[in-house]
Amino acid sequence: MDPLSALRELTIRGELDKIVRVNDEFRFGNDYIFPCSVETAYRSKQGNLYTLETLFYYVKNHHIKHTEYLQNARIQKIPSVTLPDRKPLLEYLQGKVSSNDAIEFVVPQNPKFGGDMVSMDIEEYRPEDPGLAGFRENGNGEEGEEKFGVKGTENVDYISMIKAIERPLKDRETLLQCRNRDFHSVLVAATRREEERQRIESQQRKDGLVAKSRIMGSDDRGYGDDIGYDATQKPKMNFKGSKIGEGVPIILVPSASQTLITIYNVKEFLEDGVYIPTDVKVKQMKGAKPDCITVQKKFSRDRVVTAYEVRDKPSALKAEDWDRVVAVFVLGKEWQFKDWPFKDHVEIFNKIIGFFMRFEDDSVESAKMVKQWNVKIISISKNKRHQDRAAALEVWDRLEEFVRSRSHS
Repeated sequence: MDPLSALRELTIRGELDKIVRVNDEFRFGNDYIFPCSVETAYRSKQGNLYTLETLFYYVKNHHIKHTEYLQNARIQKIPSVTLPDRKPLLEYLQGKVSSNDAIEFVVPQNPKFGGDMVSMDIEEYRPEDPGLAGFRENGNGEEGEEKFGVKGTENVDYISMIKAIERPLKDRETLLQCRNRDFHSVLVAATRREEERQRIESQQRKDGLVAKSRIMGSDDRGYGDDIGYDATQKPKMNFKGSKIGEGVPIILVPSASQTLITIYNVKEFLEDGVYIPTDVKVKQMKGAKPDCITVQKKFSRDRVVTAYEVRDKPSALKAEDWDRVVAVFVLGKEWQFKDWPFKDHVEIFNKIIGFFMRFEDDSVESAKMVKQWNVKIISISKNKRHQDRAAALEVWDRLEEFVRSRSHS
């Protein structure tokens, strides 16, 4: 029996207390043993298969508030069930519905017998079963005359009979799992190397452009006009004149968790064109929040693009840093701009381009405030990740157009 069906069976019978965790395994009484991290056949609306550990923890704690459940699961370091999945998942596990679209059972077929491969545990095998009568040795160590209800031993395909009662223990997904292995340190090291590489390349481009401009005697020429902001271009005016300050341009993102784009997931969205929920990235990074990250437009291979700094603490910016701020992802709340060095949001969005990220099926009320501002609303799908790239490209196109206009004003 697969882990999802086994969990559903005990949930319906009200016997969840029979499930005991021993190290990295769940023992279902004396019937089944499954790894805690084994993926079940229930796929979340975000696209991933829930593990047995996640489903068992949820069904044991479904009665508490979702926010409290998320907090407890985070403390226990157990991946959580998302809010949209809660109700349909619980109805299935409790037997209120027989199935739903999120379930993807993969049942191997036996070509010889033409039916589903039977899942059977050791305890399910009984020599007294009518179909298995006589499948045992006699006192002389020889096989009995009747095998699987067939008289005699000739012309009996025992291999096929054995295969018919085999239970698959691994599939192509679980084979790739590495129990008791944590690759977080590998991810962190790779991320640091990539950021260091980008920093070096950015500095090399800067040095090269400076040298070229000196040779040509054109210090005031903007070589980056067709590719975005050039960090070597001399600022002629301060922020009052809308010129970009000297240094790498800055993009501000909210530090609040209720926004779609944060400092945790902005790099994947802008560089790779893929939206990853913040809570997923927080788990991957184990809460290691960076103060500043660097992003570049990677969609074009035939031209060099300029790096941007992304920050989420406006209060930490110095006066000269504000001259470098070119974009902001907004929450849709006035308090986000408290203590900003501007008169009002009208002045802010005249000098800084604003973006508001939302799910395309969210309530119109969520964008009611920002529709009064000079910001661009970017919509993405909750489930269709292949559409993220177009949204990211729209952000880049509008940002680069805005930076060019500011550089020439």
